[in-house]
Amino acid sequence: MPAPVRVHVLQHVPFEGPARIKDWAERAGHTVTSTRLFQQETLPKIDDVDFVVVMGGPMGANDDEKFRWIRGEKQFLEAAITKKKRVLGVCLGAQLLAQVLGAKVYPNREKEIGWYPIEMDQPSARQTPLNVLPQKVNVFHWHGDTFDLPKGAVHLAKSAACENQAFAFNAHVIGLQFHLEVSMTEVENLIRNCPKDITKGNFVMTAEEMLDLAPSHVPPINAALSRFLDGFTTCHV
Repeated sequence: MPAPVRVHVLQHVPFEGPARIKDWAERAGHTVTSTRLFQQETLPKIDDVDFVVVMGGPMGANDDEKFRWIRGEKQFLEAAITKKKRVLGVCLGAQLLAQVLGAKVYPNREKEIGWYPIEMDQPSARQTPLNVLPQKVNVFHWHGDTFDLPKGAVHLAKSAACENQAFAFNAHVIGLQFHLEVSMTEVENLIRNCPKDITKGNFVMTAEEMLDLAPSHVPPINAALSRFLDGFTTCHV
């Protein structure tokens, strides 16, 4: 059995928690702690964590003035990367990581909300723990922003609506624009809390479409998430 690691979650809003990431960690015997940034909770000392998970949220990576805690969060992420902690960013979390690594974050040409396919960038993806995903797979999206690929990062996936869907920086930092961690509950929470995001668009599903597809799409991405996290926590950095 792999040695247990100390997983720490950075959460931006009440309705976007670690979901199946927490389930995986608890099954694997890892400890899970969190900082609820929206409640002004204090960040831990960087040496007290091994694996940082940065969740999504409706705010943007450039909203430092509106959400003052984002500045401290970015400093924490910079320290985590420097100290070679494993860092996983999901949606907003990936955008924050890209910005900390020097890339720009800005509105994407299309909003992408719902179940849409991504295409893995082979052979690059095969060299990372994200190799558990097939060449093409339907995943869950909920974003309007995107980011440039950071200098020194490796491009791992794209979609028809968004070129930069995933990247790796060295072996210890991975950003995912999409969601593998959602269950039906998280899909419902996003629909309930962010209804104004669901507007007409080429890559925006209705709430009914998202909910209808969730029962068939959630299990395979959750299974892939567990395999991905197993590999990410045990790969050499």
